[in-house]
Amino acid sequence: MRAAILHAVGNDKLDIRDDVTLAPVGPAEVRVRIRATGVCHSDLSAMSGVLPQPVPLVPGHEGAGEVVETGEHVTSVKPGDHVVISWRPSCQECDLCLGGQPYMCMKYVIESFSKGAFRFGGGTTAYGMAGCGTWAEEVVVPQQGVVRVDDDVPWEVAALIGCGITTGVGAVINTARVRPGSTVAVVGCGGVGLSVIQGARLSGARTILAIDPLESKHELARKVGATHTATPERVPEALNELTGGSGFDYGFEVVGKAATIQAAWQATRPGGNVVVVGAGAVDDVWSIPAFNLLFEGKNLLSSLYGEADVRHDFPYFAKLYKASKLDLESMISSRIRLGDLNDAVEALRRGEVLRQIVLMD
Repeated sequence: MRAAILHAVGNDKLDIRDDVTLAPVGPAEVRVRIRATGVCHSDLSAMSGVLPQPVPLVPGHEGAGEVVETGEHVTSVKPGDHVVISWRPSCQECDLCLGGQPYMCMKYVIESFSKGAFRFGGGTTAYGMAGCGTWAEEVVVPQQGVVRVDDDVPWEVAALIGCGITTGVGAVINTARVRPGSTVAVVGCGGVGLSVIQGARLSGARTILAIDPLESKHELARKVGATHTATPERVPEALNELTGGSGFDYGFEVVGKAATIQAAWQATRPGGNVVVVGAGAVDDVWSIPAFNLLFEGKNLLSSLYGEADVRHDFPYFAKLYKASKLDLESMISSRIRLGDLNDAVEALRRGEVLRQIVLMD
C-alpha cells in the first residue's frame, strides 16, 4: 500500500512510497481503510520535533475510514462500519478513564512509542503518529481508537471531527463551558481556532472576537460565527469597544506559543477564564508574576483534545453537522491526493491554506 514516511525529524520532504505493509491485526485491534485524512499543524509539529514522535514515522492523526478487519476480541465495530480515528484512545479501565478524564489516559500513547504497525523497504519498522499514521491507505489501531459514525457523514467531515472539530468545539463546551450571553476572544484562526469560534456560537456567546495577524482569515472567521475580527495590534482598541476595557469573559489561545498565551491572558477580564488549546514546544516557556495570578483571579485552563469522551462526542458532532449547526465544508481549503502531500505540507508551512483534506482512492 501507499504511505508517506518521515525518515528523520526535521526533514522537509516525505518519502511517499508504495511498498508499505501493516503488522498483523491483534485480537483487540482494528484495520481501517483510510478514506480521508487532514493535514494539520500538529503534523508539522511532529515532523519538526515540537511534538516528539519516534521515527521513521507515518504522520497523520486526523482521519476517517472503513473497517476492513477486526481482531477476535473486538466487539465495538465490524467490517464495513464507517469510523473516525481517535488519536488519544482511552483504555476505559484506569482511574483517569473511570473518573471522567479519558482524554488523559496514557496507555496507548506509551504503547505507540514502542510498537510500530508499519513495515517498509524489506522489513524496516515505521511508527504511526500518535499511534495512528493516517497518511497511509490503511492503519491498524486498538479498537478503542475508532468510533463508529453514521454512513451518511461525508468522509472529509468525519476526518475533521477526528481532531480539529473535537479539539476546538470541545474546548468551548467541555473545558470552558461557555455560558450564553458571554464574551469570547479567540487568538488564532486556523482550523482549531475556527472550531472554537463555532463552539462559542453554538454556546450562545453574544460577542466573539477572532484575532489573527492574517486578515485573509477574518472573512471566514466571521462566516463561521465571529461577530468581530482584529489583528493583534488592534486588540486593545477592540477590547475597549466591545467590553468597555474590562476584558472578555473567556480568552482562548489556539496557536501554541508563549506570546499568544500572554495575548489571551491580557484580553481576558479579571475573574475570567483563559483556555490554552494550542500545542506548544517544550522549551517555549510562559511566565506570570505570582501576584497577578492570585489577585487578577483569572482561571488558567488547558484543554487537551477538547476534554472529549470521543465515544459520545464524535457522534454528537456528526449530528450537529447533519443538523447544519456546524459548518465544516467552509473549513476545507482543498481536497488533494496522497501524492500531493509534500506540496500540501509546504503550503501549510507558508500559512497559505487552512485545512487540506487528503482523499484516498
